[in-house]
Amino acid sequence: MIVVTTPTGQIGRQLLDILLTGDEPVRVIARDPSRLPAHIRERVEVVAGSHGDADVVTQAFAGADAVFWLAPPNDRAVSADAAYLDFTRPACDAIEKHGVGRVVGVSALGRGLALGRNAGLVTAALAMDDLIASTGVHYRSLAMPGFMDNMLNQVEAIRNQGTFFSTLSGDRKHPTCATRDISAVAARLLLDGSWTGRDDVPVLGPEDLSQNDLADIMSEVLERPIHYQQIPGEALRATLVEHGMSDAIAQAMLDMFTAKDNGLDNAEPRTPEATTPTTFRQWCEEVLKPAVLI
Repeated sequence: MIVVTTPTGQIGRQLLDILLTGDEPVRVIARDPSRLPAHIRERVEVVAGSHGDADVVTQAFAGADAVFWLAPPNDRAVSADAAYLDFTRPACDAIEKHGVGRVVGVSALGRGLALGRNAGLVTAALAMDDLIASTGVHYRSLAMPGFMDNMLNQVEAIRNQGTFFSTLSGDRKHPTCATRDISAVAARLLLDGSWTGRDDVPVLGPEDLSQNDLADIMSEVLERPIHYQQIPGEALRATLVEHGMSDAIAQAMLDMFTAKDNGLDNAEPRTPEATTPTTFRQWCEEVLKPAVLI
């Protein structure tokens, strides 16, 4: 039995598509089961509720051999620790209670780095890994850079202004990965019952690109000029709060971007195992372009 959290999210829904090509039984935890496509609901066991709720995870983890764990974004959390650690504690209790064999979690790059100690959301995600591993479960932490798919949050600005925004320097190159590749790596680990212990699994995409590189590629794919504009950190923080994010999470996001701009994501060596196939150009052609041209 494989349990999947966030089954309607960017990663979770693609993970389900892969898992359901096989014969392993799958159970999902969904706040709103009606958001699951009908063909998915017919093939999985559904536990309704939040995977931050003790009763829900206690029910969902019964008899589970493996769990896919992702702490969902919580823009209104009182702190990054609340969003990651407090949310995950009930699951850790359920992992111990039911003797879950393996957990694959979505986390971040930066373990063991000084930059990772004051990196906001990244620091909290790394602490979440430690919390899960403290249960004694076999654990693989998917160590992530930024997601290509996060560019979809700026579709309107790309479409209407020909511009996207961030606090990152325009010329610093960073790894970036597609959520489809994250899902593929997660599926491989969840279906493999041979690994043990704890380890990080970097998922770095196929190449390092700067924000200016991203703009050039988008311009070519969309056949229109797309520009990158760097904005001050405090301007980003103020905008996030204006749109409803708590002060603490806005600051944690800014701290994360600052650490990334100082090289947090560049410390992990690029190996064949850490390199995933989807290029940013391919992602733009298959995902971004249809979204922009709607």
